[in-house]
Amino acid sequence: MRTVRRAALLTIPLAAVIGAAPAQAATDGANATAAASSLTCRGQGVDPSAKIRYRTETFIDAPLHTVWKVQTDINRWPEWQKPVTTAQRLDRGPLRKHSQFRWTTPVPQTPVTPPTTLVITSTVEQLQQGKCIRWTGPAIGDGLRIDRGVHVWNFVKVRGGTIVRTEETHTGQQVESNAPLANEFLAQGLRAWLADLKTTAEAHCDR
Repeated sequence: MRTVRRAALLTIPLAAVIGAAPAQAATDGANATAAASSLTCRGQGVDPSAKIRYRTETFIDAPLHTVWKVQTDINRWPEWQKPVTTAQRLDRGPLRKHSQFRWTTPVPQTPVTPPTTLVITSTVEQLQQGKCIRWTGPAIGDGLRIDRGVHVWNFVKVRGGTIVRTEETHTGQQVESNAPLANEFLAQGLRAWLADLKTTAEAHCDR
């Protein structure tokens, strides 16, 4: 859902990165796409044929239940993710399979796209409580569109905290027209999302 055109996933990297310069090499949570198999949730992963893809991870010094609560409380995303201006669940109750949420993020002008606001409608396709989430959806704005984003999250309880792994793919004619640039923006966005999640979960740690 900080990237030159980030899908929904959605998620957050979608926009924060759109107006930024291409990221430097990853530090905390380096790109592991080439070195490891794709992440899955209940046997389903990202789009295997997508030209736009990135995977990263980080360690969070907070219990898994805290990290999970922060990440799945969709309506509060704008409180800890600056690139997310609005976020709203479209159903009630705990996040679950078939849950939907809509969120928005402003996108400044880039060399190839006008300034706009992306509207992202995400659908949870798979979810295992405390372990993984996979959602999909389009991101649409004036002059900017991601036809389909697929975003997978894995959460692993380890000694002293939680490891969060995430992988996302985007497909669509517009984003694929400059895959290297789109990949740079997606990478920067996912790293930023994990950094915000880490900061927020550690600040709300209730061990």
